[in-house]
Amino acid sequence: MGFFSRLLNRPGSHAEKTTGWFERAVDDLDAAGREFSELSDAELTEAAGEVFASGTQQQTLIRYCALAREAGERVLDERAYDTQLRGLVGLLQGSIVQMATGEGKTLVGALAAAGYALQGRRVHVVSVNDYLAVRDRNWMKPLFDLLGVKSTAISGAQADDERREAYRAEVVYASVTEVGFDVLRDRFLTEDADQRVPERDVVIVDEADSVLIDEARVPLVLAGSSSVQDTDAAIAALVSKLSPDTDYEVSADRHAVSLTDAGVDRVEEELDVELFGEDSETLAAVNLALHARALVKRDVDYLVVDGRIKLISSSRGRVAELQRWPDGLQAAVEAKESLDATDSGEILDQMTVEELIHGYETVCGMTGTALAVGDDLREFYGLEIVPIDTHLPVIRIDEPDRLFTYQESKERAIVEEVADNHARNRPVLIGTSSVAESESLAERLTERGIDVAVLNAKDDSHEAEIIAKAGAPGAVTVSTQMAGRGTDIRLADDDVADAGGLLVIGAGRYPSSRLDDQLRGRAGRQGDPGTSVFFTSLEDELVTRVPEIQRFVSEGDETGLIESKRALGLVEHAQRIAEGQNTALHRDTWRFNELMAKQRELVLERRAEIRKDAEPVEQLRKELGDRADEIAEEHSEELLDSVLREVMLFHLDARWVDHLAFLNDLREGIHLRTFAREKPHEAFNTESIRVFSSFWSDVIDDSKATIEDATITDEGIDLESHGLKRPSSTWTYLTTENAFGSDIENIVKKVRR
Repeated sequence: MGFFSRLLNRPGSHAEKTTGWFERAVDDLDAAGREFSELSDAELTEAAGEVFASGTQQQTLIRYCALAREAGERVLDERAYDTQLRGLVGLLQGSIVQMATGEGKTLVGALAAAGYALQGRRVHVVSVNDYLAVRDRNWMKPLFDLLGVKSTAISGAQADDERREAYRAEVVYASVTEVGFDVLRDRFLTEDADQRVPERDVVIVDEADSVLIDEARVPLVLAGSSSVQDTDAAIAALVSKLSPDTDYEVSADRHAVSLTDAGVDRVEEELDVELFGEDSETLAAVNLALHARALVKRDVDYLVVDGRIKLISSSRGRVAELQRWPDGLQAAVEAKESLDATDSGEILDQMTVEELIHGYETVCGMTGTALAVGDDLREFYGLEIVPIDTHLPVIRIDEPDRLFTYQESKERAIVEEVADNHARNRPVLIGTSSVAESESLAERLTERGIDVAVLNAKDDSHEAEIIAKAGAPGAVTVSTQMAGRGTDIRLADDDVADAGGLLVIGAGRYPSSRLDDQLRGRAGRQGDPGTSVFFTSLEDELVTRVPEIQRFVSEGDETGLIESKRALGLVEHAQRIAEGQNTALHRDTWRFNELMAKQRELVLERRAEIRKDAEPVEQLRKELGDRADEIAEEHSEELLDSVLREVMLFHLDARWVDHLAFLNDLREGIHLRTFAREKPHEAFNTESIRVFSSFWSDVIDDSKATIEDATITDEGIDLESHGLKRPSSTWTYLTTENAFGSDIENIVKKVRR
């Protein structure tokens, strides 16, 4: 990075300071490498255990890099490049490392995990799914074994006992959601032996931008006490008859929808209600149904599989397993599709992915596209980026975008481009934004007699097999979103390289330039030839966010191609708008979640005190007065202590469940405070603090009332006999951030006018 980048403090500007010295240490690295190459395997393992014992930080890092390179070459037949070792140094210094697809991030991450472990740290290597976690750990296990580091992997199929044992390893591979769910499950433990996640020390995040930015707002939920969400079929039926533009309007960014004045009149007349009077619950139900109707699209945002809604991850193109919308929207979409309502439940605890990551002492990670979100990584996590050059120069050709008038003309042009290259035996990868578009293109190509492999959310069971064949001569692969797929596409042979290498076609720009770059990066790995090009239409959802671009529809030629540079500039402008909106939404969500996270931390600290300290017990005993003395005299001091702790734990957990329910309800309607000229965030925080201020005193009062009326025996207290029952079963799922603030705020503004 140059002087002006450092002066402007741009993302990546600290890289020279962090790892620049490493390039000047080549002689020391080579000398250490020769030393370690002469050791036996047993001697190398012993040396690994001592490599961080003495010397300056730079000296130990150089020696560890040399040792790690030797170990990788011995057991994996992979000798780390100098660029990979620089990435290793970046990770060991707590940075986000940007490395292009195919540059060996999996090896770098494993070497960093072992490096932290050899310094006495406990490491979680988190990825986007179980498959990658198990695959990468099994792949790297020989390396960990040679370095004397115990490693394991966590998957959703493991039983609790197996999980507890796995988390005791020095290096644990797991999906970020599995770790988060286990942290939530530990929330209600009463015995130390039951704890799954003993500590959160170091986390190495694979696909860091996807996890830390795209998935950051996703709340992980622990639920219990199953129930079914009530839905109003009449409201769903009415909303299905409303007309766009006449009865409701969708915002330009397609993030908000609101009734028009005519729509309000129609709904009030047909339902015989006053939406902005005493029927606020009906207003909320109508808005949920309207959101489900206008903004949530089948085969884009969700699938219907076996009579159930399956959400699609927008950042990864897969079915988002275990994920659902907040219960109201989930029920509204189910009503829209005429499906039975699924079980809802009382939320016992929740936390966002971002909150989970903030619980680690050290955060670092790797991805191919970090610089584009460098400001976000710095703002939300305090992380800096180390860009790593590719081992070989990138010779991929990135062609200018091709803009078309309509979706139909765009798809026809894509098919012609594929057919032309397929005839020359060149492999082609097409990236789409939705399941619907992937299926449409696959059908068109099949009609042209071209065999197509389709990788989308409807069927990703053969993902690794499909990707492994995508670089074969003449192969045509259509995929929804390649981000997070976890593997690169290798060219089958020299003939494929001579044909131009892999051709990557983007069927429209994504809402983020990072996702475009991740798709482009599938071609041109490790110095391979390749080409990328994006086909966009004026009907693409992203492009419609800039209405003025529609005036260029008249400039299309007979094929629909628009060659105006001004129009292409507006496409990039639309993408920048989308990126800005996503950052604003992230910031907005964190502002709501930040106070909840702090309150959760205080509750967990108090919970730990109840389990292990004398002060909370003494406080409750003092409140009980003679009743506490009676229990101690009739039974024992030890039994009294046990009963007081058990009762306080129950009421603390119950009080937190109530508080969460209050916060979720408060947030869903907080934008109505704009009627009173209040700022939603400030109103939310004020109300949350007011209610939370009595949290501990309520726990004490409830505990006192229970013990005063309870029957205590030599066995202690039977809480269930007093109506104090914990959920008999719990389950975990992911939800999405609250989606209705902007909708309601728009309605409020409309009413004011």
